[in-house]
Amino acid sequence: MMVMIVDSKKSLEEVCAAMEPAVQKHKFGVLGVHNLKETMARKGVDFGRECVIYEVCNPHQAKRVLEAKMEVSTALPCRISVYTEGGGVKIATIRPTEMLAMFDVPGLSAVAQEVEQTIAAIMNDVAG
Repeated sequence: MMVMIVDSKKSLEEVCAAMEPAVQKHKFGVLGVHNLKETMARKGVDFGRECVIYEVCNPHQAKRVLEAKMEVSTALPCRISVYTEGGGVKIATIRPTEMLAMFDVPGLSAVAQEVEQTIAAIMNDVAG
């Protein structure tokens, strides 16, 4: 499956509050945060769902990938989405192994696997 999804019993606010510390704990950084509901409201669009997207990156891993193939820059940084669905909160990401497979770069599967394991750990940490 291309998308990895973790369910949380926490509120969206609790998951979001836990995100930055969890990302830092795993030696990644948060490069940007996008609150889709707020952004759409500023554009005059009423969007009833909650969705916050975190752009996360480990610069050492990104460097390894970019040195192998700059086109991968179109898929960076990794994103972790926190959203409401069916009365609950979901945390989701596109699997780095699947993303990098699209670029067909020999030797990057180990890096992609490491990044995927780290992002899964972050997601599980914030899900509680």
